[in-house]
Amino acid sequence: MMHGVRRLLLALSVVWLVVSLVFLLIHLVPGDPVLQMLGDGASPADVVALRHQLGLDQPLGQQYVNYWNGVLHGSLGSSIRLHETVLRLVVERYPYTIALTLASLVLALALALPAGILAATGRGRWRDPVLSVVSLGGLSVPGLVLGPVLILVFSIRLGWLPVSGASGSGSGIDWRYLVLPAVAMGSSLAAILTRMVRTAMLEELGQDYIRTARAKGLTEAAVVCRHALPNALVPIITVVGLQFGALLAGAVVTETIFSWPGLGRLVVSAIANRDYALVQGCLLTIGLTYVLVNLLTDTVYTWVNPRMRG
Repeated sequence: MMHGVRRLLLALSVVWLVVSLVFLLIHLVPGDPVLQMLGDGASPADVVALRHQLGLDQPLGQQYVNYWNGVLHGSLGSSIRLHETVLRLVVERYPYTIALTLASLVLALALALPAGILAATGRGRWRDPVLSVVSLGGLSVPGLVLGPVLILVFSIRLGWLPVSGASGSGSGIDWRYLVLPAVAMGSSLAAILTRMVRTAMLEELGQDYIRTARAKGLTEAAVVCRHALPNALVPIITVVGLQFGALLAGAVVTETIFSWPGLGRLVVSAIANRDYALVQGCLLTIGLTYVLVNLLTDTVYTWVNPRMRG
């Protein structure tokens, strides 16, 4: 219990540190959001009035206190450019980012688990080096490069999938729009997890209990799936939890390439427009999501590994 409380406090302190650094850095970036809104031809009186209305004429320390006071009272402020509350904008965009991240994670696991198992059980055979080369290729191609290639081949050349966006004629997320960005985000993670699964499976397959299971006459499929794989999943779960944060970070690039209406694309637009409250609200949401995922990872880790329950 105390271990979980300590981890929660540590995770929340990390979120506080990240948001505080972002708050400081975005205010130090050259550029005035008031002048961007009003234009260069605005009168000094209008500039002063709008700056006062937005609270940007207060000292930086007071703005920081006001921001956290609003967060603690359930308010993330209002967007300077979009003239809507940050909370509403985050609620609208958040499901798209989560859907893209989860789809990428599921795709990565669907590819990595069988590939890693096949590579481990086929050590010394042709499929092991072939899968190793394929995974290395996946690591070598970033989403920034893979995304445009996928659009060129499957959208423009073949016409199988949409180029960008998130929905068709109806409302909600159309799975066809999700395929290409999920592949672009999940391919690198699939390559990482494939190598992790292979290493973990090789370590477990060399243990004494595996030799005992084989001596009892169990089939190779039963030995691999019922005995080796559950124990090999313990370190893999930890990596998946950590890589979830990398997927959230990668969503910024992927959402921009595919015009996906998620938090990542919203953050890029907010930074370009010096929309302080919107940037901070989006990053606070991403940070809290990462904290919750890590706490969930600890819970799953304890469930998979009974030795940690004590």
